[in-house]
Amino acid sequence: MPFSHAIGFDDAPFPREHRGDVRVFGTVYARTTLHGVVSGQVRRDGRNSTAELARLVAASGAQKHLHLILLQGVALAGFNVVDAPALRVLTGLPVLIVARRPPNLDRIRAALLTRVPGGARKWRLIEALGPMEPCRGVWVQRVGLSLPQAEEALANLTVAGRIPEPLRAAHLIAGGVTRGSSRGGRV
Repeated sequence: MPFSHAIGFDDAPFPREHRGDVRVFGTVYARTTLHGVVSGQVRRDGRNSTAELARLVAASGAQKHLHLILLQGVALAGFNVVDAPALRVLTGLPVLIVARRPPNLDRIRAALLTRVPGGARKWRLIEALGPMEPCRGVWVQRVGLSLPQAEEALANLTVAGRIPEPLRAAHLIAGGVTRGSSRGGRV
């Protein structure tokens, strides 16, 4: 499998005090060419991200052409943690979680276990993925693909910098739609 067709997801920015739904955007790419955009919503600190991302993959109209799902971190809308193995089963697609640097797992665990409803379950989902691995200048977690396949996917989907285009574009679109203009930085 060439790992050249992917959908990447990122959530929209939201104020720290926001409760309720947060927009999520996905971009469909064939190598470095944008072919589509989808959007949906997930609950802030909720538990519907896995089902919503699976729905958006299907809604993209490109599911049969896709090789991979890319996530900018394992959680959307605060601590709405994606069950990456379940997302793989629901869509039939491998999942690659990408981050610029490894997260502070001690802080995440503490926050989940003391401040987030259902935090113990969410922590188990994160813990089950295992540690992040260095890969082509970023850190990754993988479900359904090997480290060499992850390297190939990142090589095929990255134009400038270290973040693959589907994630970079989803981030820019999310910021532009929500704030009225996009800006780099967090991606």
